[in-house]
Amino acid sequence: MTINCNGRLIDLNEPKIMGILNTTPNSFYDGGRHQSIDLILEKVSRYLTDGADIIDIGGYSTKPGAEVVSEQEEIDRTAPIIEKIIKEYPEIIISIDTFRGNVAREAINAGASIINDVSGWELDNEMFNAIVDLNVPYILMHMQGTPQTMQDNPVYKDITLEVNEYFSTKIAQLKAAKVNDIILDPGFGFAKTLEQNYELFNKMESLGFGKFPLLVGISRKSMIYNLLSSTAENALNGTSVLNIVALQKGAKILRVHDVKEANDTLKIYNALKGKY
Repeated sequence: MTINCNGRLIDLNEPKIMGILNTTPNSFYDGGRHQSIDLILEKVSRYLTDGADIIDIGGYSTKPGAEVVSEQEEIDRTAPIIEKIIKEYPEIIISIDTFRGNVAREAINAGASIINDVSGWELDNEMFNAIVDLNVPYILMHMQGTPQTMQDNPVYKDITLEVNEYFSTKIAQLKAAKVNDIILDPGFGFAKTLEQNYELFNKMESLGFGKFPLLVGISRKSMIYNLLSSTAENALNGTSVLNIVALQKGAKILRVHDVKEANDTLKIYNALKGKY
């Protein structure tokens, strides 16, 4: 449960909080709000103050039906921003949220230290080479199809079994290539109906057979606000409820828009375990 981020060992036995920083104009929740560098640095500062351990930067929206963005535009949206953040906060840990190998390379060269890939290198053959060459922690997420097609009638006979089979196949390939720091993301909201999301969430502790740290990203997603007949803007309470259940089921990283509230959730979880 320890990962190596640019020579720093991060112990995931103690759960960590990952703050979401989108540099896209069309993210499902905060698109367009943090595109100027001053606003970005302001948000990073607030995230760190509120208790973020990792900042996850993405320049390509993967919401259902998202528009295609060129590789160069994605690089331009992420690598220069990572450089500026690293200059301001040299000790920060940044993950790059991308499914493209060249974008990952540019981001790691700019100072990021984790690759967060929604596609399991299915959408870009170069991604696997980048993972192996860069030798940084890799977040392996489950998804079917592409961001444009993933919600077109996803079908599973046994979703938990099939997600585990997917992970097992991918992990074997990574291990054969000497990639050791692997984090698993069940991919809630990606190629899954509302019912499938909750079935998988309920059995989450069986994913990866307990051998790999789990990242859970359910922040303000439709599996919350559709269930509650609400909106993403009003889904914070539901997010906090699911986050504490996720921690109880073994999640080691919470990927969130609302860092302070996630940190509050983590403090309550630790108090329930007698840690203050």
